[in-house]
Order: sequence, then structure tokens, then C-alpha cells
Amino acid sequence: MKRFEKEIQPWRDGAFFRRLALIAGVLLSPGLGTVQAAAKLEKPDLKFGFIKLTDMVPLAIAYEKGYFEDEGLFVTLEAQANWKVLLDRVISGELDGAHMLAGQPIASTIGFGTKADVITPFSMDLNGNAVTMSNAVWEEMKKNVPMQGGKPVHPIKADALKPVVQRYKAAGKPFNLGMVFPVSTHNYELRYWLAAGGIHPGYYAPAKGDTSGQINADVLISVTPPPQMPATMEAGTILGYCVGEPWNQQAVFKGIGVPVITDYEIWKDNPEKVFGIREDFAVKYPNTTKALVKALIRAAYWLDEGNNKNRMEAVQIISKPNYVGADTAVIANSMTGTFEYEKGDKRDVPDFNVFFRYHATYPYYSDAIWYLTQMRRWGQIAESKPDAWYFETARKVYRPDLYVAAARELIAEGRLKASDFPDFGKESGFKPATGEFIDGINFDGHKPNAYLEKFKIGLKAKDQM
Repeated sequence: MKRFEKEIQPWRDGAFFRRLALIAGVLLSPGLGTVQAAAKLEKPDLKFGFIKLTDMVPLAIAYEKGYFEDEGLFVTLEAQANWKVLLDRVISGELDGAHMLAGQPIASTIGFGTKADVITPFSMDLNGNAVTMSNAVWEEMKKNVPMQGGKPVHPIKADALKPVVQRYKAAGKPFNLGMVFPVSTHNYELRYWLAAGGIHPGYYAPAKGDTSGQINADVLISVTPPPQMPATMEAGTILGYCVGEPWNQQAVFKGIGVPVITDYEIWKDNPEKVFGIREDFAVKYPNTTKALVKALIRAAYWLDEGNNKNRMEAVQIISKPNYVGADTAVIANSMTGTFEYEKGDKRDVPDFNVFFRYHATYPYYSDAIWYLTQMRRWGQIAESKPDAWYFETARKVYRPDLYVAAARELIAEGRLKASDFPDFGKESGFKPATGEFIDGINFDGHKPNAYLEKFKIGLKAKDQM
């Protein structure tokens, strides 16, 4: 029965009819631009993977709105069990590409974990995560949080958590926290927030065979798949977690936890997920690569178009079981520009999810360099590297050249305007230096080692794990 349902799914969701219409266009109108593009594609049938998170939505929109098929691509989208399975299937070729953690292509390229040449021609979004604590931990934290009008003053720093962690340590009890993957933004954001509050999140020492990330740790951070976060915390296995939506708002709706800070407050407009493909895929199938990037750019534009006017429609789409599979009310809480902390404490956060504005889709080298600095800071990169190594690695993994080729074609076709994108003639691939972090420390992508020296907690240039 399940096999039968899988077979008829394309009929249900309209993909079959869109494909039939495109084929008819080929037969009846050989001069159409879409047909010309389709004829040049090296590999039109593709399978992409994703994890059940709100920020997979550009893939869903590119599929549901027919943007993939406008480019002559016939795409299957498939949810994956976890981030490791997803990455392994891209590397093996079972998947042609996937919604990925920004750190995954970088870590693969430098050989932390599975060694493979994975690149990204497209950044999927900004922001979108939060740190949630159990009700019991929040009640203790809350005693240390300034209040105004009966509500906590945000952003809430980890300084408020530190006395709670110290009590656990004094009692000989572990303070367990969850994140989704060792090279995830969530891991680095959680560690950044904790360290800014004087809580040591622990080191990795891969050269010594220790990949726990818990060396010298005040708290014990481990991996939990995103959809399992609320249930794992409810069971008491972890006391809090950092994850993307809708799994923070799910804790609020279930009444089991309180999101204490969003990643927007940890690092304003931080890069989040990317679309990852193998480097050899881009080399072997250049036209296909350009076509899929074009479709994703259009999807991202649609998501932010008209001051987020399309967001509720997007919420309805990804609430389906084959995408995120969460209640529309839970997904809408963040996707439509609000965020609920404690139950009833809903606040406007218009940029909680950003998919196109602020040039969110452009794969900036400086974003890759920030991830590399955090890998070094916590020991995933065991030895000091010169600044030039950071630049070379970023250029190998983040591929604005592929992005620009797709964007220029969209501009030439009249689908988007040149003003929708960075000025490609002047773009260096580096964002301006920024101090919009929870600790106010300034990050300049041109100076990665100088940046690392600024932190009180974390490896410095001469340190080695």
C-alpha cells in the first residue's frame, strides 16, 4: 500500500500534470525559452534531500510553484533521517544535492568527518534558530534576568544561565544540552552564546580520537535530530537545545520549554543553511547547476516578496507531512514575522526568517570563513592555520561564480532585476566587518586569526588539540 501511495504522489501534488504540460510545450512550441533551456540540460531528472525544518522551504516552493520545471528540471524531494545520512547520500550520488547545514560542505572539504569535495552555489537563508530551555531550567534562569513590564528583557545572555550550571556542577549532575550536528550553525551558535556568558562549552580533539566536543566543558552538548528535540527534552534526557524552527515553537505549544534567545540576537542576520552539491556534479553538469540555482533564487525571492505577503501560503505548503509535517500554527509563529518566547509572550521578529532580502542567497566567502573560525575555536581544526588558508578554503567551497551566472540569466530573462542582487562588478565576496554579536566582538572576514584572538574562551593561534 505504501509503495502504491508513493507511486501516485506525483498525480496528487500536480507534478505529473506540470511535467505533461512542459512536454506538450516542447512538442508544440520548439521556440520557447524553457524548451531551449531544457534541451541543453545534461541531467534533467534530479533528486534532492532535506531535513524537516522550516528553512527547507525554498526547495518546496521551487517545486510547488513550478520553478524547477520552468528550467526544464524534474525534481523529486525526499526527507532524510538526519544530517549525516543526508550528507552521505549526496557524497555517494544517491542524492544530486540537498538542503545542508552551512558547515557541512566546509567540513567535508577540510576532512572533518567524511572527506569529500562538496560546494555551495546558493545560501538558503538567514537566521531561523533559537535556544530553548526546559521549564525547570527557565524558572531558575528567570531569577537572573532583568524584567520590564512583567516580561523578560531581551536579549537574554547566558550570564543568566551560569549560576544554574554552577549549581548542577556543585551537585555532581551533568547539564546536558542538545544541538543537531557537530558542524551545524546550531552547535556554533549555542557555543558562542554560552561562551559569551562565561560557560565553557568544551573542545574537540579529533587528532586524539575525541570527537565528543566535551573536553574541559561546563555543559555537555550532544547531537539530537531536530524533530526529536522537544520529546528528548520532555523526557529529561537534555535540559535545553539549539535548533531551527518549528521545533522551538513546538516546545512552547506543548508547554514543555521556553526559547530564551534567537540566533538573530546572537548574531544579527547570520547565514544559516546552504544548498550543497558535489563539486564534480557542477563540473559535469554546468547547465543543470545553473538551472537549479535559478529556480532556487526565484523561490527565495517569492518567499520575501511584498513584505512577506506569501508567507502564509508557504506555511500551508510546508505543513504537509511530506515536507515539515508540523501544525500550521506552529510554523506560522515564526515564518510570519513573530516569535513566541514564554507562552503568551509573542513579539515581533520580522527578520526571524530571511530568504532573499539582504542578499541572503549570495554565497559570501566571509560566511564560510566565520564557520572555519568556529571550527578552529573549538578544536575541530586542531592546529593553527594562516589567514591565507581560510581564504583558499572559503573560495573552494563557496561558489559565487555559479550563483552570479544563474542570477545574470534571470536578469536577462526579465524575471528579476539587477537591483535585486549585489553589484556583481564590485562584489568581493566579503561582507563588511560587523560587531552585531551578543558579545559585541567585531568580525572581519579578512582577519580570521585576529578575530580568534579576541575571545576569552576558545583556542588561540598557538594552541593545539
